[in-house]
Amino acid sequence: MAPVITPVSSSTELPASTTVVIIGAGIVGLSAALTLAERGIPVVVLEKGRIAAEQSSRNLGWVRKMSRSAPDVPLALATDQLWAQMPERVGADVGYRQAGIMYVARNPAEMHQHEQWLSSVRDLPLDSRLLSAAQINEMVPGGQGRWVGGIYTPSDGRAEPTLANSAIAQAAIKKGALIIENCAVRTLSLSAGRVSGVMTERGEIRCEQVLLAGGLWSRRFLSNQGISLLTLPLVASVMRTAPMEGPTDIAVGAPNFSFRKRLDGGFTITQRGALYAPLMLDSLLLGMHYLPTLRAQWNNVRISLGREMVSDLMLARRWKADRISPFEYLRTMDPPCVPALNKEAMTNLIAAWPVFKNAVIQQSWGGMIDVTPDSLPVICPIDKIPGLTLASGFSGHGFGTGPAAGQLAADLILDTPPLVNPSPYRLDRFQK
Repeated sequence: MAPVITPVSSSTELPASTTVVIIGAGIVGLSAALTLAERGIPVVVLEKGRIAAEQSSRNLGWVRKMSRSAPDVPLALATDQLWAQMPERVGADVGYRQAGIMYVARNPAEMHQHEQWLSSVRDLPLDSRLLSAAQINEMVPGGQGRWVGGIYTPSDGRAEPTLANSAIAQAAIKKGALIIENCAVRTLSLSAGRVSGVMTERGEIRCEQVLLAGGLWSRRFLSNQGISLLTLPLVASVMRTAPMEGPTDIAVGAPNFSFRKRLDGGFTITQRGALYAPLMLDSLLLGMHYLPTLRAQWNNVRISLGREMVSDLMLARRWKADRISPFEYLRTMDPPCVPALNKEAMTNLIAAWPVFKNAVIQQSWGGMIDVTPDSLPVICPIDKIPGLTLASGFSGHGFGTGPAAGQLAADLILDTPPLVNPSPYRLDRFQK
């Protein structure tokens, strides 16, 4: 069962025209809409299902800079400021707490990875530091894990996906944005090769610019426009506990589990060392691009051939504007959680911090992540179709960097000085 977000009163009437259309009401699309509305730009957000019903509400809620590749750190740094300002900006508590994130290592090889990362970002303004086993035991008491050390970033934190998306959406609406749910965009309208609008299941909206922030659906949408986006799906299994006494407010990631405190007093837990990889047609089409990642992370991926392949093959890869699109046949991707992974996570967590024997699991769910070969998103204008900008492929990092990613996308749409250097996020990096 998916997490339930705070309801939002969205619009029902489709306008004839606007300046910017955003496809997808996840946190990136909503953040872009809020930024544009604050700047006085007319914007309409179109969501095939419900606001934040997919990965934007199903993620872990971590807001981190730690262990990101050096080119991605500036976006994460910018996000810290935006999350800190968010309660005042949207007039609501989004659950943001700068309580720190810690990774722990079981052996010297894992510790070496943390040391290597810290060395790779030594010139960036980060407060990350290495920890000894004794420091871990002091900061997260009651543990029985035999850690050789770890790494800790005090300025990292967390926010609540079930609160933040709704609050951002409501703030955007108050600033003048229109958000329309259950309205799929079938394709783009083009004039002389340039975006002139979008064709939805309810009719056409004319516009000057389109932002595609469709998450795992962006590849299929772009493919119908003759553009290739390299993303493959991975499924994370997550659970939350009832309110309980825990060892720390710090979010902790071990190689085979993670936990973080929730605003409601419970904990969000997952098997950090394992993701479920459903084999689909794209797995065969794009697999070669992911071989380096698979060689490095093979133990973290559980590959399975099941009903996902059949379901995927039943969805069209080419369609016309007057035909029902795949986004209408399947409005919400709702993958089941994998009970075995959740069981592994709890077993590993209890062995490390026995206090979690008292945990009462109140809910479990699955979430499908769109992953690029280098785990960096694509945030850039699409050169082949002037007027189209893409913000997708966040590889499980979309919620944490969502406010900054949305603002960067808005900057690119308006051709204003960008929040950060956008060059690491160009689509053509996969073509080199």
